[in-house]
Amino acid sequence: MKKIVDYRKLLGVTKEAELQELKTVYRGLMKTWHPDKFNDNAEAKLEAEEKSKEIIEAYHFLVSIAPETTAQTLNAYTETINTGILDFEYKSQVLTFDFTDGNSYEYFGVPKAVYVKLINADSPGRFARRHIFSEYVYRSVSRLVASA
Repeated sequence: MKKIVDYRKLLGVTKEAELQELKTVYRGLMKTWHPDKFNDNAEAKLEAEEKSKEIIEAYHFLVSIAPETTAQTLNAYTETINTGILDFEYKSQVLTFDFTDGNSYEYFGVPKAVYVKLINADSPGRFARRHIFSEYVYRSVSRLVASA
């Protein structure tokens, strides 16, 4: 969850920010921090390159978890989570699931206690459908890999 909070702070948006607001803020920040504006000063240009990379990463991340994005992809998401879990990994309150259809999703803010219950569940798939898939902020990781 810290990543989400940090990205929102970087862009200066609230939790309720919609896609249009994210886009407007992103464009404004990129106009301010575009490296081409700093051709006269090499040090400032390097700083602007780093800052613009952070802004781009934050924007794409927040768009991927926005309510409008999840609503648009709900049918595909529902199909994926019902295909079966191939594997899962937990790191720093981020739980990543790989599904048998080849898709992967990250779930943010998952407490370690929930992860331990998932590991000890008789049916991890059923536990995840009941206690994880609809409870935590998520984003598709497989689409990120495919588009990169």
